[in-house]
Amino acid sequence: MNIHAVRAIYVFEMARAWRTLMQSIATPILSTSLYFVVFGAAIGSRMGEIDGISYASFIIPGLLMLSLLSESISNASFGIYFPKFSGTIYEILSAPVSPLEIVLGYVGAAASKSVILGLLILITARLFVDYEIAHPLWMIGFLLLTAITFSLFGFVIGLWADDFQKLQIIPMMVVMPLTFLGGAFYSINMLPPFWQTITLFNPVVYLISGFRWSFYGVADVNVVISVGMICFFMLLCLAAIGWIFKTGYRLKS
Repeated sequence: MNIHAVRAIYVFEMARAWRTLMQSIATPILSTSLYFVVFGAAIGSRMGEIDGISYASFIIPGLLMLSLLSESISNASFGIYFPKFSGTIYEILSAPVSPLEIVLGYVGAAASKSVILGLLILITARLFVDYEIAHPLWMIGFLLLTAITFSLFGFVIGLWADDFQKLQIIPMMVVMPLTFLGGAFYSINMLPPFWQTITLFNPVVYLISGFRWSFYGVADVNVVISVGMICFFMLLCLAAIGWIFKTGYRLKS
């Protein structure tokens, strides 16, 4: 394992985040804070409890997951796409660095930035809403697992994309709608039986449900199934990355 190579990529990517602090950290926190103000304070005060939880507190895990998924994908996809765009990817591929070390550097940095952002959003949420974390270790576990998994997914998108526009297609047109329809602002138990069944085909439901369970001990889906779905998606992303490096698809041409 070339630790120096992993560290060099990791430090470079983290430094890029600090250089773009407003875009990487401040903007997502501000956007999420507006959600807390509008949906938590303004609308939430007029709504009843859901599963014994005030609406303002109920939406915290969903809003945190919304930011976590978006930022994990964005950080990882741009991190690996820009070397492709500038041509410096060939220097990385020709260096004595294995695909595993490249993935560790880029995905590790993207996941780190997402976890830091998630923790900052949690701290910010305390300014607007009172909440409790019933299972803090599980919460940290879900936070780390989700950040790593969707950073891997973002890495796949960055390898696949051949222009800047494609970096935004899947996050904006697939991931974000699935998050809004995945129980971020409501419990799927509030839906009619038919739509509850349809919603279970949405993979984001399992992420939000498991994350909400770590906060309040209530879930739409069994927490074991939630963890299993995240691990399954992680394995799919790892398999896709392995295939791309093996074949050179969109990487060496």
